[in-house]
Amino acid sequence: MKKFTYVVSNPRGVHARPCALLAQCCTNFKSMVTVSTDEKTASARNVLELMALGAVKGDVLTFQIEGEDEEKTLEAIQEVLNKSFNEKKNSGILKVAFFGTKDYDRIFFSELEKDKGEGAYNVEIKYFSSNLGPETANLAKGYDAVCIFVNDDASRPVVEQLHDNGIRLILLRCAGFNNVDLDAAKEYGITVLRVPAYSPYAVAEHAMAILQEANRHLHKAYNKVRDNNFALSGLLGLDLHNKVAGIIGTGKIGICMARICKGYGMTVLGWDAYPNQKLVDEGLLTYVDKEELFQKADLISLHAPLFPSTYHIINEKTIAMMKNSVMLVNTARGGLVDTEALIAALKQGKFHAVALDVYEGEDDNVYTDRSDEAISEDITARLLMFPQVVLTSHQAFFTREAMQAIAVVTMENARNFNEGNDYGDAEVK
Repeated sequence: MKKFTYVVSNPRGVHARPCALLAQCCTNFKSMVTVSTDEKTASARNVLELMALGAVKGDVLTFQIEGEDEEKTLEAIQEVLNKSFNEKKNSGILKVAFFGTKDYDRIFFSELEKDKGEGAYNVEIKYFSSNLGPETANLAKGYDAVCIFVNDDASRPVVEQLHDNGIRLILLRCAGFNNVDLDAAKEYGITVLRVPAYSPYAVAEHAMAILQEANRHLHKAYNKVRDNNFALSGLLGLDLHNKVAGIIGTGKIGICMARICKGYGMTVLGWDAYPNQKLVDEGLLTYVDKEELFQKADLISLHAPLFPSTYHIINEKTIAMMKNSVMLVNTARGGLVDTEALIAALKQGKFHAVALDVYEGEDDNVYTDRSDEAISEDITARLLMFPQVVLTSHQAFFTREAMQAIAVVTMENARNFNEGNDYGDAEVK
């Protein structure tokens, strides 16, 4: 265990931005870190708990680090303390129109928004429950930026309206940007910034969770037991141990999924347009061409970005290459799978299990409560007919850690734009 103290010297105390940067730093390490004042203790991974300490100038913070990477954690924390806790750069207020607001969006954004003054975020947010689109773009009039999510529409007509309304910045609180017309944004001088990564663990863990739900029929088992039906008929699953996992896309999320599959005792094959030799060298996976992966994999997990080269990478032809008992999970982008080809194969009994957090045709349903309505979306209705299919509503990212990271990085992006700082890999060009 390592322990040290830090005397707060910032005249504004430990305000929201230093808390946010410290929390994001500590989530990257295995060691547990607590921060204490004379009266309170907080987890250093939780920005809200750190802010609740209410530390002011002159207070003594006690840091306690315990775990297998204590030295690296200590070095990273001290870098944050030295770099960010005393920063005094000031800027004007950036006014942001926040579209598609849900209650859970406010948990972190509303607290960070309060941070005004020297070294603070200096962002003022107006929340709109409606999504951005042609009918709502004029709500952004009088603001400097819009903040949008995966189900908002930033097509060319919308971008043109945003430009006419004086918008200079599109803040994506997600990694994907296929809903933004980048050519139009560039033409009108609008900067587009995203959250390159928030929690790859959240997405990969959800992928395995819903895959196992479909494989072991947990959704059916839950309902059967609720009806006092304890029979096992219709619940037969497959061992994942000693099976072959095929990972399409070996970026951060794909790597996390590969490690999970390895932990299950699976052999891991990978395909990526840009193979990562380090993964081969450490024995995590073996790269093969797509055809070999489709032919050998018992489980196929999709983690590739949606580009013209990956659009409908799962199609009639590639499905025909797969084993008849194959399992498929998609937590990446709906367009990676040709849904009509998938449904046709499901009718023929091709798949043992299919788990989809994203799929073509989901757009009208995402983040919308339709519990009092009949399902009008044909694709959704047809997918739900198959007992081996599990659908979730674009929620793979949805963990506390990921929501915190999204809020922090989005606010950092807004601040960097406002102060003319470097955007790093957040800028979408």
